[in-house]
Amino acid sequence: MNLNVRLQSEQSATNDLPLVLIHGLFGSLDNLGVLARELKQYRHLIQIDVRNHGLSPRAPDMDYALMAQDVLDTLDGLGVERFNVIGHSMGGKIAMALTAQAPDRIAGLVVIDIAPVAYPTRHHDDIFAALQAVSDAGLTSRSDAAALMRQTLPEEGVIQFLLKSFHEGDWRFNVPVLWQCYAQIIGWQPQAPWPHPALFIRGERSHYLADEYRDALLAQFPQARAHVVTGAGHWVHAEKPDAVLRAIRRFFAL
Repeated sequence: MNLNVRLQSEQSATNDLPLVLIHGLFGSLDNLGVLARELKQYRHLIQIDVRNHGLSPRAPDMDYALMAQDVLDTLDGLGVERFNVIGHSMGGKIAMALTAQAPDRIAGLVVIDIAPVAYPTRHHDDIFAALQAVSDAGLTSRSDAAALMRQTLPEEGVIQFLLKSFHEGDWRFNVPVLWQCYAQIIGWQPQAPWPHPALFIRGERSHYLADEYRDALLAQFPQARAHVVTGAGHWVHAEKPDAVLRAIRRFFAL
């Protein structure tokens, strides 16, 4: 599947390996824009809408092998052979799956606040309920949608994040398929070790990269190193962008 992409760079960007940026669940290629605005000074960027998100095609299935292959198909279409990759949350799992499907094409890997494990807990059922309520009500304005969503979701930041994908009464992510495939999205199939540099960035207050996942992480990424951002949660790149960018620049020697 060829995905919707945004290509960015500035005249100062080198012709070294491009950086591929992959967003998380319920997101779009805009979600890592806070990183892209600075990183485009150094490298050519490829921002991707994953399947069933943003302006990319919709499909009835979602698992990490499929989503990683989508990225490879898209890069093949762009004539990109080797690349570096940055992924947040679900996008981080897609990035990790790429190391199993195309281990020699990836030079460096940055994973933001997700571990290579199957998570036992469903954290998004309230979000799905809020999204479905908006659809069932036939609302078309963001203000009306926000008012309805506040009855289910207590975090205003989450509501505003979701509404970035609400356009003229439709969600730009495929809610029924995301619900149907949610077990695969929070799941994970352990993969063979990838013996190359990897950086895992964790928000101090997030549970997604908890210490209990260290052994599983190192079994699959033996050269991984960690960077913990103090005072940040799961949306660490949005909450503390300067700290995340410093870690990424050091890792890629930008």
